[in-house]
Amino acid sequence: MHKKNYHHGDLKPALIQAGLDILEEEGLEGLSMRAIAARVGVSHTAPKNHFDGLHGLLSAIAAEGFRRHAAEMQKDVEDAPPGRERLDAACVGYIKFAREHGAMFRLMFSPRFNKKAEEEELATAAASSYGVLRGIAEGLNWQRPGPELSPELEAMRTELMLWVFVHGYASLVNEGQMPADPDGKPLFDVLELMPQFDYGN
Repeated sequence: MHKKNYHHGDLKPALIQAGLDILEEEGLEGLSMRAIAARVGVSHTAPKNHFDGLHGLLSAIAAEGFRRHAAEMQKDVEDAPPGRERLDAACVGYIKFAREHGAMFRLMFSPRFNKKAEEEELATAAASSYGVLRGIAEGLNWQRPGPELSPELEAMRTELMLWVFVHGYASLVNEGQMPADPDGKPLFDVLELMPQFDYGN
């Protein structure tokens, strides 16, 4: 195979993009260090100059996925007025990304990553994605029985409830576990199933 000449600063983003392309075309099963290097046109040892093995490269690819995920959620949120419309826009963006980039979505939330200090780039990108939902959850009134919590714990529970709801829906749809019509389209979208939350003044 013809080898391309890359400057030191060019190869890393090229490898990440190659991984993204393989994910879209072949799914997680097609991802390997050799396949990514071949897509770029370099030897299979060249990525070692930029990544700590396949795990490091996949971590960088997942981090880029989280950045794109956050951008998809933010795209319509910025133009929506505060309240329910922003909540709907963020949820639609979350589901849209998950459905259009199923393999990437699975990689991002793979248990192979712990998203802690040793994967700082991935942890930062994942936090920015979650931060979109956290911002949406601020001021959300969730009517539920039970004892009152501190404001901090109440806010945490609300944002986690929102995340569990939208992420669970996305995962079930991607795994083909949601009721669907004969064409495979889910019978209900996330907004039809979501309770009618309200925002305080």
